[in-house]
Amino acid sequence: MTKNWLKLFPVIFIIYVFIINACSNTSKKYSLISKIIEPSDNPSTEAKIALGKALFFDKRLSINETVSCASCHDPKLAFTDQKQVSEGVFGRKTTRNSPSILNAGFLPTVMFDGHLETLEKQVIVPIQEHTEMAMEMLTLIKKLRAIPEYQAAAKEIFQRDFDPFVLTRSIAVFERSLISMNSRFDHYYYQKKKNALTQMEIKGWKLFSEKLYCIKCHPAPYFTTYKTENNGLYANYGLEEDKGRFRIHNDSNDIGFFKIPSLRNIELTYPYMHDGSLKTIEEVIYHYQNGGKKDKRQSKLIVPFKLKNKEVLELKAFLNALTDTLYLKNNVN
Repeated sequence: MTKNWLKLFPVIFIIYVFIINACSNTSKKYSLISKIIEPSDNPSTEAKIALGKALFFDKRLSINETVSCASCHDPKLAFTDQKQVSEGVFGRKTTRNSPSILNAGFLPTVMFDGHLETLEKQVIVPIQEHTEMAMEMLTLIKKLRAIPEYQAAAKEIFQRDFDPFVLTRSIAVFERSLISMNSRFDHYYYQKKKNALTQMEIKGWKLFSEKLYCIKCHPAPYFTTYKTENNGLYANYGLEEDKGRFRIHNDSNDIGFFKIPSLRNIELTYPYMHDGSLKTIEEVIYHYQNGGKKDKRQSKLIVPFKLKNKEVLELKAFLNALTDTLYLKNNVN
């Protein structure tokens, strides 16, 4: 018996190591998504996610039934629309580029101005905004309550008639379910799969994290600090229509301040900046390489640097390695 056990020991040990490594990798993988900000009054459930998803893709939320949340946040485009600025009902244009809502569950504040505390509050904005969905809330609720599937879901999930609470809570829960943390970079850096990245991509990561100041504003794992900053996109934001966070409190110190976006899925979320004014990753790199346009409120972190053409390609290769479209499996309508 003992001899047989000893013969089996190498096999048992290998299985043990495999299980430990698997658990370790799983822990590393899921440790990245352990900080989802979920309000105590709106815990996530599969039923809420399903209702929120249906509403997210429903064009009946807009005044002329031509625009849904997914019109500006298309899953196939990393939940952006790849337009310079988003377009709403009747061809109306906003002043801002549609940001990705992937990993929205990690956001401490919402919107480019960083002024809303929750996704629940954010849901209301595009629905009522004149240039987006232009829908009056009382009219919308009456309309949605008359749809049997929505009214039944509201009763089943929330034990109440379909109302603004049901609308905002369900869409917010759906948005929190949109996780994109499974890029090849994650495999390389967190799961320690050394062959997950090419040598060019690894060199680009080293440029990004060691040579340049990129991680000051775009640290892993979320590749943003979620703070608002003035990145010197313009030399004088006072001349611009959109002055950023300034419009919230009319504080001149906030002129040109916009929330730092995540770089995850940057390959798919072009054009870039709050106004979609930079069309390519190269243009973004050159903006920072030149040290910004020197607005007087520009972040002190942004200073000129030099890169060889080869290094620009390496940096771009790394940024493209942050692409993860696994979320598409359950989120294409």
